[in-house]
Amino acid sequence: MKVLLFGGAGYIGTHVALAFLERNDTVGIFDNLSSGLRSNVDEHCQFYEGDILNRERVREVLSEGWDAVVHLAAFKAAGESMLKPFKYSENNITGSLVLITECVRAEVKNFILSSSAAVYGEPTYLPVDEKHPTNPTNYYGYTKLCIEENLKWYSKLKEFNYVALRYFNAAGYDGDGRMMGLENNPANLIPVVMEVAAGLRPNMLVFGKDYDTVDGTGVRDYVHVTDLAKGHLLAADYLLENHKNLVVNLGSEYGLSVQQILDTAREITGKEIDAQYVERRPGDPAKLVASSTLAKKELGWEAEYSSVESIVASTWKVYQANTKNTTINS
Repeated sequence: MKVLLFGGAGYIGTHVALAFLERNDTVGIFDNLSSGLRSNVDEHCQFYEGDILNRERVREVLSEGWDAVVHLAAFKAAGESMLKPFKYSENNITGSLVLITECVRAEVKNFILSSSAAVYGEPTYLPVDEKHPTNPTNYYGYTKLCIEENLKWYSKLKEFNYVALRYFNAAGYDGDGRMMGLENNPANLIPVVMEVAAGLRPNMLVFGKDYDTVDGTGVRDYVHVTDLAKGHLLAADYLLENHKNLVVNLGSEYGLSVQQILDTAREITGKEIDAQYVERRPGDPAKLVASSTLAKKELGWEAEYSSVESIVASTWKVYQANTKNTTINS
């Protein structure tokens, strides 16, 4: 298979590239390096520097002929999207439309979207399956839903099929240590915990300790990035074999609380990890857990590496390697 990854130099994209390379597929990576790392691009990948807003560059690279495209080139910070909606509308919506239309023109008929559980918004029932209402509570989630809707229309109007993979919380790093570059400007819980453990920040905030959960802290579904990468591989195979669309969740199906992650991180790192408990953030649900039954049924996907120990240990290994000579920021 010949597959082109847009945004493939990013945290998830580089792991997806590894999954395709492991079975000797031909892999291209297209990235503007605004958040991705050139050093994380495997030497066996063909690298194309460019931006999805540059239609001519996208068209040029797509003209080389590809069996499938994976779209990971989106901004993803939910909080930032509420402050900078123009940034997210331009890149995530306009850029995606450029990419989709150019794929159709280049007769690339198989498209895999890195989507998000953010399309669901506030959960009305648990676990969240694909039939759950989509009502995003942040602009980032809206941009992902907007892309999904456009894919649906293009598939109706053109010879074009897609799989939308709705990630829950991506976490962890390659267990074999092949991906050692840290994610740029992470905003998620586990990288923040690691930054405190590594001395990059003095402490962290835990938002809420009075939720109706096992220990009072919020519970989320964390899925190891290696499991996510396998999902893209299976999605590409699904498209080439079935020539039809699919929207599926990728989640571990069990929740981890903030306190569980903290306790595990303290045990694995041997660090105290100073955490300050503050008020809840508006709009944060007590618990958000996926149903991945459809992904298991249609793709044969399983979350094999998504235990809290695997996620924390693989992440700590990378932070240790990158922060040996770093002093704490006060």
